[in-house]
Amino acid sequence: MSKIKIVTDSTVDLTDDEIKELDIHVVPLSITIDGETFLDRVDLTPSAFLDKMKASDELPKSSQPPTGAFLELYDELGKDGSEVVSIHMTGNMSGTVRSAESAAEMSESRVTVVDSRFISRGLAFQVLEAASLAKQGKSLEDILAAIEEIRNKTNLFVVVDTLENLVKGGRIGKGRAMIGSLLNIKPIASLAGGEYTPVAKVRSHSQVVKYLSNQFVEDVKGKTIRGVGLVHADGLKLAQSLKNKIIEKTGFEDFDIAETTPIISTHTGIGAIGFMYYTD
Repeated sequence: MSKIKIVTDSTVDLTDDEIKELDIHVVPLSITIDGETFLDRVDLTPSAFLDKMKASDELPKSSQPPTGAFLELYDELGKDGSEVVSIHMTGNMSGTVRSAESAAEMSESRVTVVDSRFISRGLAFQVLEAASLAKQGKSLEDILAAIEEIRNKTNLFVVVDTLENLVKGGRIGKGRAMIGSLLNIKPIASLAGGEYTPVAKVRSHSQVVKYLSNQFVEDVKGKTIRGVGLVHADGLKLAQSLKNKIIEKTGFEDFDIAETTPIISTHTGIGAIGFMYYTD
């Protein structure tokens, strides 16, 4: 039986221990800031990136991995007859999955590319399950079925604390941003269907915590919580408040708070959090 090897991209927000333990291969995106280009999480840590972004007048630009980077890895992984399952961030936010698909078509290895429809730990839920099943020697069909089930049962919310990066990126005008800032509006969006979809506007961190904790309680009612992810871009205080409220309301505490990748924080801006979970 051929072995199955798992590939993903650097928006996955996995820990180094998870990557090493499950032998996951991560292809980095790149980010350009003030004329310098860095490989995500290779040349630039999340905290170092945030320092650079705070000091820059321009919005950093992220780029998908080149097709050649995927092709080289796929060919190398398949040399021993192994198959490859390559799981990536939502195609609605990046061309990463299309780069992977192009490489898969050219590769001499057998490669299956999957659009996770998520980012961060929402992507990680699928990658970790795929890698765990691959380690157990499960079939390609079993792995694909398992990650599809997780995808269908995952919720992901993003809270933006400042509208500054949306202005820099040309997504909203300065006038609207100024009004939003005066009103202290904190937009909450979901990633339902792989797309950024606004679901609420609140005016304080306490209202963010109330909204997300209530949503979590409602969504997990009568179900088994399989995984929770909580990440931030210099928004640790808000993330910690949400974690404390989740524990208070549900007793579930088996999750950590992590810094998100520069690729994600360049779009969300300083102070943002991402909250995601899936159930059985």
